[in-house]
Amino acid sequence: MKFTDLFVRRPVLAVVVNLVILIAGLQSIHALSVRQYPRSDIAVVRIATAYVGANADLVRGFITTPLERVIASADGIDYMESSSAQGLSTITVHLKLNYDTNDALTQIQAKVAQVRNDLPPEAEAPTIQLETADAQFAAIYLGFSSPVLVQAQITDYLTRVVQPRLSAISGVQRADILGERTFAMRVWLKPEQMAAYGISPSAVQDALARNNHLSALGRTKGSMVSVNLIANTDLRTPEEFRQLIVKEQDGVVVRLGDLADVVLGGENYDEDVRFNGETAVFMGVWVLPTANTLDVIGAVRAAMPAIEAELPAGMQAGIPYDSTEYIEDAIGEVLSTLIETLLIVIAVIFLFLGSVRAVIIPVVAIPISLVGAVFLMLAAGFTVNLLTLLAIVLSVGLV
Repeated sequence: MKFTDLFVRRPVLAVVVNLVILIAGLQSIHALSVRQYPRSDIAVVRIATAYVGANADLVRGFITTPLERVIASADGIDYMESSSAQGLSTITVHLKLNYDTNDALTQIQAKVAQVRNDLPPEAEAPTIQLETADAQFAAIYLGFSSPVLVQAQITDYLTRVVQPRLSAISGVQRADILGERTFAMRVWLKPEQMAAYGISPSAVQDALARNNHLSALGRTKGSMVSVNLIANTDLRTPEEFRQLIVKEQDGVVVRLGDLADVVLGGENYDEDVRFNGETAVFMGVWVLPTANTLDVIGAVRAAMPAIEAELPAGMQAGIPYDSTEYIEDAIGEVLSTLIETLLIVIAVIFLFLGSVRAVIIPVVAIPISLVGAVFLMLAAGFTVNLLTLLAIVLSVGLV
């Protein structure tokens, strides 16, 4: 007796098994993650170290090479690549397939800590970031522009208000700001005036450091009052920076405004982002690898009306790119293809066999098989993506 004969002789058992498959598949549909591309277990660890004022050769010799030497001894590394630019060292470590990312990250952090004291004291502490190899682009990009506000003002508002709200949404890995202009006091030195006064850039840097100091002196108490004492020498406005004394000799006072142009601008001008032909600031929302992209981006879109209602006067928001639109279109095309395939199968069987009873078998078997396949996808750790959708369409077409 064949195994399939058991279900022919016992129809009740066949119905129960089909119901179990149907229930398991329906429950798996809600638990299955939806992504644009298949999830990859290849991770990338990125180590960035800033060394302000150093050229590419110095960065490579004093930052990149020592870090590469110790990081290479960590386990789980497939290969490394690095770049040394002016003031910045970037090392990208590609991990082996299916290697434990937490273990690799812990080892790399320990290796970097070994040589931290050997790096130049002027260099900033290395920042280590773990990224998945398939997350090259954000799931959705939001654009913010204004004909009234400058980029630094837009960036300040996004950092204080919008970014925390988007980062708090369940399933959001991070919300990055692209084309940001963080407020910074820019001091553009004039070489001619500095040479005339005999002042070097290091002297200007020392003067800025001396006049930008915070210290808590303690507190004073009375019978009813307690006051904290703070020694504050920091400067806040461009005019205060212009009046900063850099050099004083023989009664001659040289101020910073005599040596440089001091303006309140952006921290860097390396990126320029435009939206609809206007200068703008973008925000990229990244989804967790285990989260459902459609649900997360749906929550982001649901939060956008409230965010737009609170925007400052003149600021506008838009969505230049949304990957879920392509995913929804792909899912819609697959569903329509499945329905068309089922109708064609029914028509062909009925025309060739001329029996309604024979038609009932594929009408019941095909949907149950598809729903049961969803349970197997969840058990195998698969996700609903373009590749799995293509496999479903091909399998139904072969049937």
